[in-house]
Amino acid sequence: MKPLLVLITASSSEEGTRLARALLEARVASCVNLLSGVRSFYWWQGKREEADEVLLLVKSAKERWNELQSVVSHNHSYDCPEMVALCPEQVEERYLQWWTGELSKKGEEPSVEA
Repeated sequence: MKPLLVLITASSSEEGTRLARALLEARVASCVNLLSGVRSFYWWQGKREEADEVLLLVKSAKERWNELQSVVSHNHSYDCPEMVALCPEQVEERYLQWWTGELSKKGEEPSVEA
C-alpha cells in the first residue's frame, strides 16, 4: 500500500471526533490526529469568510482514497468538505509497516475496544 496523509477540516471537535471514529471503523484510516485551534480564512460563494475549525490528519493509503471520500461525504456537515491528500516521500520503516498493516485488516474486528 502507498501511504497517504489526508487533511480534512471540520466545524468542531465533536464533528472531528465523529469523523475520526467513522474513518477508523471503516478501516480507511490507521490513525487520525485531531488538531484544535485552527482559524480558517477562505472564499465561499463569492464572500470572504472566517471560521474556527479543527483539522484532521488522517493516515490512509492511495488504495483507500475512494472509500475515504465516501465515508467523509456521508458523515460531514459541509456541502464541500476539504479533503486534500499528500503523498509522503519518507516514512520511518516501522511506522510505515504499522500504518499500512492496519489498513490491510479491512473487515477484521478491532483487537482493542475504544
